[in-house]
Amino acid sequence: MEPQESQDAPDGLEEQRAFICASFNQDTTSLSVGTKTGYRLFSVTAVDKLDCIHEGVECPDVYIVERLFSSSLVVVVSLSMPRRMNVYHFKKGTEICNYSYSNDILSVRLNRQRLVVCLEESVYIHNIKDMKLLKTLLNTPTNLTGLCALSVNHSNSYLAYPGSATIGEITVYDANNLSTLTLIQAHDSPLAALAFNSSGTKLASASEKGTVIRVFSVPEGQRLFEFRRGMKRYVSISSLSFSADAQFLCASSNTETVHIFKLEQHSPSQDEESPTWSAYMGKMFSAASTYLPSQVSDMMHQDRAFATVRLNMFGLKNICALATIQKLPRLLVASSDGCLYIYNVDPQDGGECVLVQKHRLFESGEEQVEEKEEEDPEDGSPPPTSQSYAATVALPSTPPSSTTLMGYSEEGGAQTGDVIPEHEFAESPVCLDDENEFPPVGNQSN
Repeated sequence: MEPQESQDAPDGLEEQRAFICASFNQDTTSLSVGTKTGYRLFSVTAVDKLDCIHEGVECPDVYIVERLFSSSLVVVVSLSMPRRMNVYHFKKGTEICNYSYSNDILSVRLNRQRLVVCLEESVYIHNIKDMKLLKTLLNTPTNLTGLCALSVNHSNSYLAYPGSATIGEITVYDANNLSTLTLIQAHDSPLAALAFNSSGTKLASASEKGTVIRVFSVPEGQRLFEFRRGMKRYVSISSLSFSADAQFLCASSNTETVHIFKLEQHSPSQDEESPTWSAYMGKMFSAASTYLPSQVSDMMHQDRAFATVRLNMFGLKNICALATIQKLPRLLVASSDGCLYIYNVDPQDGGECVLVQKHRLFESGEEQVEEKEEEDPEDGSPPPTSQSYAATVALPSTPPSSTTLMGYSEEGGAQTGDVIPEHEFAESPVCLDDENEFPPVGNQSN
């Protein structure tokens, strides 16, 4: 996510210059930000404060930074070495391993089972427990942005990436069993965004036109939902994200509007039970659509946004995510203006979301907006923060030995570094005790 300067936001120019990229972790409890000087990790388990867990300065100009859940494992790629992926244990300040590739790294995705590296015309799949290269997908369709999605659910580890450079075809790949599952004909135009729900049973997609967002079942590839973002103009969809329960889907773009769609099936019985004017008009449109051209009929069956957010900027790239923070549903928007915006979402009525907090990512000050978080009515104490996941990996109490980690490559793919510390994952999964340590946490050198 590259920043773009906007004349509408002169006050944030310094933050825009420092900001290079941003990503939420797999359960939306942490925000990772790549900067000119390195990277920063933030905890987003509370509304009224944004704690900086760690600031890494191992390498400058970080354009990819991905954290594995709430663990200490973080993957970093720098503009100074765009073909090299570094995997760090950020709390100990040590490098777990590094890999170099034949071309620039465009994106990295990871869950507790797999780490996926996407290049323009190839995809590399690593076993995250020992970082060995398991599979190289060569000669994939040209993918200039490194678009891909990996399901958070490591029991299936589904991987989605473009199956064509000219149309919106999706290849769904089983990264556990290393085999192709299905091809989905999702859009007429090339793909722009992909996202799995947390269980890996649904896949959302958008094309470069950005007017229609579709949701498919996985692995069947059946279309489940179709949402219309807009009709007047084409936009660039920058992110798609499901809520944890897969009841909602949010989409952000290069416009000032973030859309939230509700995934619900409309049954005829519901319309009969509530004979409202809208239900009556819905029946009329449904009947009329059978006599109209297919393109017009499809538009009449597309659902509109359930809730929206109006951002105070235009033309800046951003990412969005839905999360439950302090027992309430929230929409998080991290923007290249150097700010994190937190909105309340009404899960019943939807409508315009209310901005409750704005955090600056590059200074200690923060700005309270609209309203203050209410205290727990029972005991007067603030609501507890959502408990984050702990990565199912083990970290030895004794310092690891320095050995060369040997992966293998298919036809000259990834290459390991010369000397790589022994990987710190144990054979049996043991919970990483990160929740008791942050925020904040300082580095510890071996």
